[in-house]
Amino acid sequence: MDTKNPPALFAVPRLENQLCFSLYAAGLAMNKVYRRLLKPLGVTYLQYLVLMVLWQRDGLTVSAIGDELSLDSATLTPLLKRMEAAKLLRRQRSQADERQVEIWLTPEGAGLQKAAKSIQPAIVEACGCPVDELVGLKRSLDLLREQLNSSVQE
Repeated sequence: MDTKNPPALFAVPRLENQLCFSLYAAGLAMNKVYRRLLKPLGVTYLQYLVLMVLWQRDGLTVSAIGDELSLDSATLTPLLKRMEAAKLLRRQRSQADERQVEIWLTPEGAGLQKAAKSIQPAIVEACGCPVDELVGLKRSLDLLREQLNSSVQE
């Protein structure tokens, strides 16, 4: 696409023509679906993301989780404190470096992984399109995110 002469769809400053609004609105719709699916587990979408990171690798530092989820510590720390109060995880100072806080799943937090197995198939069903299209869409969104991040860093 010629970036100097964008198609009329992007040239007209109307809300319905904006890529950013389509991404925003799709994100809101996806979060509504997740909210419904996560309610029985008693976790929010962000808490679910933290749990998924820890299910893959327990004992990460706050900063490592933040890097994985693109969240800053000002957002992540209160979230982790609420999760600790809900007995889903525990925070512990690193023995190797007292400045670092490690996050460990509790048995309750680890146990939610089994209950969460039904979420991904339900998301695929809610999207209402073939899995290969969803895989392609995810790939396109990942590339878009990378491009946008690199353009901000330039």
